[in-house]
Amino acid sequence: MDRRVYAEIDSTNAEAARLAPSLMGPAWLLAQHQTAGRGRRGRVWANPAGNFAATLVMRPAGTPAEVALRSFVAALALHEAFVAVTGRAEPFALKWPNDVLLNGGKVAGILLESIGQGGGVGHLSIGFGVNLVAAPPRDAVEAGAVPPVALMPETGALVTPEEFLDVLAPAFAHWEAQLTTYGFAPIRTAWLARAAKIGQVITARTGTETVTGTFDTVDETGNLVLTSQSGRRAIPAADIFF
Repeated sequence: MDRRVYAEIDSTNAEAARLAPSLMGPAWLLAQHQTAGRGRRGRVWANPAGNFAATLVMRPAGTPAEVALRSFVAALALHEAFVAVTGRAEPFALKWPNDVLLNGGKVAGILLESIGQGGGVGHLSIGFGVNLVAAPPRDAVEAGAVPPVALMPETGALVTPEEFLDVLAPAFAHWEAQLTTYGFAPIRTAWLARAAKIGQVITARTGTETVTGTFDTVDETGNLVLTSQSGRRAIPAADIFF
């Protein structure tokens, strides 16, 4: 597996887009410092020294909807990596669609970006941002959002970005093999076993509406399924608030 480490870069996802046409296979890009890191919906992603910022760029087969299921693969890989470096599973949970929680706070986020090709996906960039040593201040996130936390203050585990990648890369390869061999079903089962707030009332904000209801499940295509006063809803994309 190709692995490239940068002392400083604008963002690993941006570098992945620049490199993608020339790459012969999957590659991990790790940045010691990002000057323009970003999260979902173009939000700024802070990356203090010692935190983890990396992107896996790959060329997956399948439709855009199938390719997008890598967000679940990435979340499971992060969960496995956290358990490996701390020796503990109970503080960690997965938040639909793209976050990992530690003691109820957000410790990691995932950003998927694709480059289209002939109606399909030519390359996929999966960005990982992990608060290994420091988290942004609580007032840096929008009102109602899960507060940010960091691994070291919460668990005492001090891990360098390179050490974390040593654990994350094989974990991702394991779950990716599960997806490509057996389909989404085992990924869905494993994700739901680690999910936060199943059976509880949550709020989903899409670009056009806000839906509050009981978090029932994630369906066979990765949609969030809520039961609200207006009935059962499958939601393909939203920001989630507890």
